[in-house]
Amino acid sequence: MRKIKAILRPPDGADGRTLALHRLWTAAGITGMGVCVGLLSLLAAAYSYGKLTGWAIFASYFLTPLVGAVNLLGPVLLIWLFYFLTGRAWAGFLGSFLPTMALTLVNYYKIRLRGDPLLATDLRLAAEAGGIVGHYTLELTWIIWLTLACLLVGLAGARLLFPVLLKGWKKRLGGAVCALLALAAAMTGVFLNPAVYARTTNNRFINQWSDVEVFVSRGCIYPFLYSMREMFPTPPAGYDEEQAQALLASYSDGDIPQNRAVNVVGIMLEAYCDLRDFPLLAGQPGVQQVYEPWSALEAQSVHGDLLTNIFAGGTVDSEWAFLTGYTSHGDFRKNTDSYVWYFRQQGYDTIFHHPGHSWFYNRNNVNQYLGFGRSWFTENHYGAFVDPTAAIWNSDEILVDQILADLNDRLSEGKPAFSFSVSYQNHGPYETTYTAGEAYLTPEATGMSQESCNIFNNYLNSVSSTLAAVTRLSQTLEEMTEPVVLVLFGDHKPWGGNGNTAYDEAGADFSISSLDSLYQYYSTPYLLWANSAARAQLGGEWAGEGGDFSPCFLMNELFRQCGWEGPGFMQLANQLREITPMVHSQGLYLWQGQLTDALPQTQADFLGQFLWAQYYREQKVVPVSQ
Repeated sequence: MRKIKAILRPPDGADGRTLALHRLWTAAGITGMGVCVGLLSLLAAAYSYGKLTGWAIFASYFLTPLVGAVNLLGPVLLIWLFYFLTGRAWAGFLGSFLPTMALTLVNYYKIRLRGDPLLATDLRLAAEAGGIVGHYTLELTWIIWLTLACLLVGLAGARLLFPVLLKGWKKRLGGAVCALLALAAAMTGVFLNPAVYARTTNNRFINQWSDVEVFVSRGCIYPFLYSMREMFPTPPAGYDEEQAQALLASYSDGDIPQNRAVNVVGIMLEAYCDLRDFPLLAGQPGVQQVYEPWSALEAQSVHGDLLTNIFAGGTVDSEWAFLTGYTSHGDFRKNTDSYVWYFRQQGYDTIFHHPGHSWFYNRNNVNQYLGFGRSWFTENHYGAFVDPTAAIWNSDEILVDQILADLNDRLSEGKPAFSFSVSYQNHGPYETTYTAGEAYLTPEATGMSQESCNIFNNYLNSVSSTLAAVTRLSQTLEEMTEPVVLVLFGDHKPWGGNGNTAYDEAGADFSISSLDSLYQYYSTPYLLWANSAARAQLGGEWAGEGGDFSPCFLMNELFRQCGWEGPGFMQLANQLREITPMVHSQGLYLWQGQLTDALPQTQADFLGQFLWAQYYREQKVVPVSQ
């Protein structure tokens, strides 16, 4: 016992062997505590996604040893850094534990609540995250209690087993510098290295087409750090700026002919989808009744499905794809060429409506960068009509009123309008403990649990109100003598319970292993409707199938129906759409009606050139308003 005490706290004048054992003990202990932090992070990652078997995923991290190693490396380097900075083992433990587990638990809840992993780019949306989390119930699972227990045990163990202060500022400074250099080397050589990332492929127990499952298969801390690569603009493979500029310049912008200029009213409907896509739900009379107004509008419209990149969240991906035509995009930090700028340059008034906060997704700034002349949010308009919290359940009628009021003002001035709105009603999550309105689904009729029925009932009740509002909008527009085209589309499928439990009970296939399962996970409906004045001015049937495609091609279809040539970039995008109407964030395409992850070489080369031009347009082209 005396020897053990001497190793833990060597007395003054201790012999060399005792000091050597003390240093060895401290080094092994500090490293071991860092490893334990990493293991706890991996355990939480393994159990974050309910569709996967936690113990199997946890074991897979070590069946692919590199996965385990890269996830343990970060916490180990952090604990040594803070140990050298403070000279105390317990402070080193906290310096590793707190940031590691904070990121891990945010990822844990984000996946459990929304089926979406934590990426580095999410850190830019910290304010939005606070508003989103307030609508969810955070369950205190065994992972949370284990984390708290490990924090207390780790602190106590560090104080008791490593009581000696590391003395000598030169030693501590030298150690801290070495730890920082090791961290820097690890970031560039390991965490951000695509070659290392490729070697951590771990598909034993997952669906390799699922973003969240691929993320979980690599742990938490490592894939989060790797996602930092997306925080800064990265040119597409083989990017040649001169060729990109030349390709884009080879297409000339076409003006909107004065005799074909019509007003455009677009609304992206929050979490809107057609639950009749799922056979079990389609067979329920109550569900059919809810969507009858949409079917009536479809019969008078060009319609189809959008194949979005997102599920249950990430609204702006569909929003900005429609407004810019980009298959993917970074964060907008400056004036960026878009279809909104095109409308503005064609003499249109451009206005954005959203009965929510302007800071959400930084829309107040982004809207200006994309070309909107005016934006109405809670702060400067909608707050007088509806509280942003209440807007989640009841705001579409108000939104329609304000769209019409502003449109009438613009028409009285003789100026065409491009009005675009992002609705807020139907935002998840939905109440699980009761049905607020009509019970469209019951356990007896569906075989689903009461909780899942409640989720869909509350969603359907709100959707019914939304469809009443858009029906009134179309009826009012029909009475106008001015030509107006209405564009309606959903941004993503709605939330369906933690871990998509309600969808599971409805028989949904979200494997993305087939075209049908891709539609079930990612499709939302759209329609293009024209009032009688617009039909008379534009000609055409304005009815029937418009095709299914990525949101970045929706504006293309609108221009095609209107008979507008459009800007040069759109003309280039039309050629890409003929090759593949879907360019998905998971590297998936539609080729001759089939789902594929690889286009034929000639078509793949054209896609590559398109991506060059897209990147050049986003980064280099500065729009000028007329």
